[in-house]
Amino acid sequence: MDRRLLAMTFTLFVVLGLLLSACQMAAQPAPAPAAETSAEEAPKPAEAAPAAQQGSRLETVKARGKVICGVNGGLPGFSYLDETTGNFTGFDADYCRAVAAAIFDDPNAVEFRPLSAKERSTALQTGEIDVLIRNTTWTISRDASWGNFAPTTFYDGQGMMVHKELGATKLEDLAGASICVQTGTTTELNLTDQMRARGIEFTPVVFEEIDATYAAYEEGRCDAVTSDRSQLAARRTVFANPADHIILDVVMSKEPLGPVVPHGDDQWFDVIKWIVFGTIQAEELGINSQNIDSFMDSKDPVTRRLLGLEGNLGEQLGLSNDFVVRIIRHVGNYGEIFDRNLGPGTPFNMDRGPNKLWTDGGLLYSPPFR
Repeated sequence: MDRRLLAMTFTLFVVLGLLLSACQMAAQPAPAPAAETSAEEAPKPAEAAPAAQQGSRLETVKARGKVICGVNGGLPGFSYLDETTGNFTGFDADYCRAVAAAIFDDPNAVEFRPLSAKERSTALQTGEIDVLIRNTTWTISRDASWGNFAPTTFYDGQGMMVHKELGATKLEDLAGASICVQTGTTTELNLTDQMRARGIEFTPVVFEEIDATYAAYEEGRCDAVTSDRSQLAARRTVFANPADHIILDVVMSKEPLGPVVPHGDDQWFDVIKWIVFGTIQAEELGINSQNIDSFMDSKDPVTRRLLGLEGNLGEQLGLSNDFVVRIIRHVGNYGEIFDRNLGPGTPFNMDRGPNKLWTDGGLLYSPPFR
């Protein structure tokens, strides 16, 4: 074979080899196309569906058939178990009932869950409860880490109660005294701040439970006890000898108390907010549980929107348009709730003070129902 023939033969084998290789590649299954939901394209869980479609707390509450409300449970006038009836009574308990009335038209569709001061934040953050209505002070740190604070329902301030025989009339008289206080509260922190600012040495005696705190004070294990002024007045009514104890004329802090809901559910937050505002707005318009029927043919547009006679404000929250009517019929307006539990005719006989309507010089104010 000459060189030319040898080169042609070699070239022919190379070409045949390339053709055979191409045929084998064509026979292999084609690789799967790139997934349509690659890492960059996949929808983020938080954006995949709105909160309501993921199961909002309002829908959970409706499906359950009751609202789970965290309360103190040991505070007369606010939330207290009446052992003769087995029912919780008080200002906070009635706001739990207002939530149930708005959602179910049934104020009894509530499960009350008594919580200590230490337990309440965990119960809220884990979703064990739907709403916390338990004389809890609104602070920046709790707002950031516990949950969302709805409108304040009770403006309070920290006070000091002492045994009358001690003869104390001001905080400076408590130098060297022992003071009972519940741990895990703003009360404990305020006490330290106030006494340090005034240069007063004292001995704190701390307890986790409210009953243990007041029992220790009443037994004389502490010279004084400190908490919200409303709480001091309420607990004094159940002492063996209330007249043996006086509340000093001092306000040591601002204590705005109101409902709190878990973070992450704007709809539920709005529901609780506007239930509270509904009770305030109803009082401002003079609408109460006894006269509400006379307003059902009102021509006033503000009244008509509040009562759901026109517009769809309730539906926008996920409630019925007459949710305020339900609250007022079953529980009453703000003034009725206050008077029934804390006002004249109760053992507490509390003055409303800053808890009056803004039109009467107080701090209670509802944004427009519009």
